[in-house]
Amino acid sequence: MRVIIESDAEAASRRAARFVAELIRKKPNCVLGLATGSTPLMAYRELIRLHEEESLDFSQVTTFNLDEYVGLGPTHPQSYRHFMQQSLFDHINIDSNRTNVPDGRALDFENHCRQYELRIRDAGGIDLQILGVGSDGHIAFNEPGSSLGSRTRLKTLTSETIRDNARFFGGEDKVPRLAVTMGVGTILESRRCVLLAFGPHKAAAVRDTVEGAVTAQVTASALQLHREVIGIFDEAAARLLVRRDYYAEVERAQSLLESGQLKQLGIGIQTNVTGND
Repeated sequence: MRVIIESDAEAASRRAARFVAELIRKKPNCVLGLATGSTPLMAYRELIRLHEEESLDFSQVTTFNLDEYVGLGPTHPQSYRHFMQQSLFDHINIDSNRTNVPDGRALDFENHCRQYELRIRDAGGIDLQILGVGSDGHIAFNEPGSSLGSRTRLKTLTSETIRDNARFFGGEDKVPRLAVTMGVGTILESRRCVLLAFGPHKAAAVRDTVEGAVTAQVTASALQLHREVIGIFDEAAARLLVRRDYYAEVERAQSLLESGQLKQLGIGIQTNVTGND
């Protein structure tokens, strides 16, 4: 996992938006996996700015959201469809027919989840998946104990997740107990993942995700098995990482590579090695 540590959440969010924008400009018909909640909000605002001020074109982009609460319709103020409309879709030139969010009021959830997986496959798979991480280390609504090979399905929310989300609903008793969520296995099939985490309350989850054991008790730790994950954290969320100095060295080398300063990395420098017979 590539780890990028920025000074604050705003700088980290700009960095995340830059990865998304680079992909869209390189592959205009790319497929994005999107997350909801407070974590990606600033990244979405930066994408809106890039659209308005730098003509970032979303007209051919297809999106798939990670999850949705069971029982909430698309116009419910706490539904994730409503969140995405308010936070991103209504402010960019994306075709609404290309935006996909699980249906929290599906009549047949087993069939709906199967069809959601098929739509992702038929779109060519997800090119870049944006992720947040819960304070207990879960991704999407794959709560601790979820199978690391799981697919899109119904999932019962833990009491910790319900407590974390109660502020959006005005109390724990109003938070839905079930959600439709992409599975860990579904997420791992994305070509690239960008994991975001901000604030001291996410520090333990970031440590366990990046440097801990791969375990179903911390479903985000499965990202260690993915071929290309970029973790972008602010200083507070990264404060418990042990190998921070190494991550900084990796980023320095990456920056030199991208800027073409190869000699500073020892690339292209010939050395004469002599030895005794």
